[in-house]
Amino acid sequence: MRSRSRPVGDRLRADDLRHLLAVARTGRLVTAADALGVDHTTVSRRIAALEQSLGVRLIERGTEGWALTDAGKAVCESARAIEDALVRAVDAVSGQDAPSLHGTVRVSAPDGFGTVFATPALARVRRRHSRLQAELITATRQLPLRPAGFDLALTIGRPPRSRLVTEHLTDYALGLYAADEYLARRGAPGAVAELREHPLVFYIESMLQVGDLDIERHLPGTTPAFSSTNVFAQVEATRLGAGIGVLPAFLADRAGLRRLLADEVDIRLPITLAVRREAVTQPAVRAVRDALHREVADRAAELLPEGPGHGSAAAP
Repeated sequence: MRSRSRPVGDRLRADDLRHLLAVARTGRLVTAADALGVDHTTVSRRIAALEQSLGVRLIERGTEGWALTDAGKAVCESARAIEDALVRAVDAVSGQDAPSLHGTVRVSAPDGFGTVFATPALARVRRRHSRLQAELITATRQLPLRPAGFDLALTIGRPPRSRLVTEHLTDYALGLYAADEYLARRGAPGAVAELREHPLVFYIESMLQVGDLDIERHLPGTTPAFSSTNVFAQVEATRLGAGIGVLPAFLADRAGLRRLLADEVDIRLPITLAVRREAVTQPAVRAVRDALHREVADRAAELLPEGPGHGSAAAP
């Protein structure tokens, strides 16, 4: 009798699909292994077995971790439907009226915005869904052209062309701020031209990855005297009188700093929300996205303070 090869579907294992989903969500074999409670070699072996069964490559190594191939994205879409069906079945047996969110959602965001706005949004989602794991990576950087290692990313400025689904989340204001002690000692500049006589506090120009934060765009001819890659260090340096900080209003106001030259220097920058295409339909990702929109809508006055001379200091 002529032998027949087993259909592809008979060779697939649901558990292998679960390992692929974990790598798709984290971009890292080790991180995926931690989430699954196995070692990274097991994850690698399971995905290799899945690729062999299907006869296609499902993941490929990129500069920022492992990313799905086009075939891998197609497989993951179907795998998520299976995973969601299993969760709904468990919820039905446990008597839960509404489906619970599960898995891990990783968010990448700038230091300041991530701490002050993304954190409370993630905490709110976590309070409602105890089975969901939330991860926040903070770094002020551009969006990668080949997305991996996150589900949602928040970045300053408008994103370059990429494989991400992007949308405008909010705008936020930056201005010139100083501590009362500094103003008593050095006085406040009466015009933008006088800023050259004062030390500025801002990012390290040579290490800045976000073009919209280039100081030359906003204050031509000025050079920071105190620089840091961390915006919280900039706030602290300004609070301690190291100079005049070019700071987000939502951080400077919290630190009790005084606004300078509010009419002349009022920088508005956008925050872009980006989602990996294969993660757009995930219920947990949608919940975090909605929570972020709600957070910025409820606290718009912190991001874009209104009113003439908001927190400004008059020149002595």
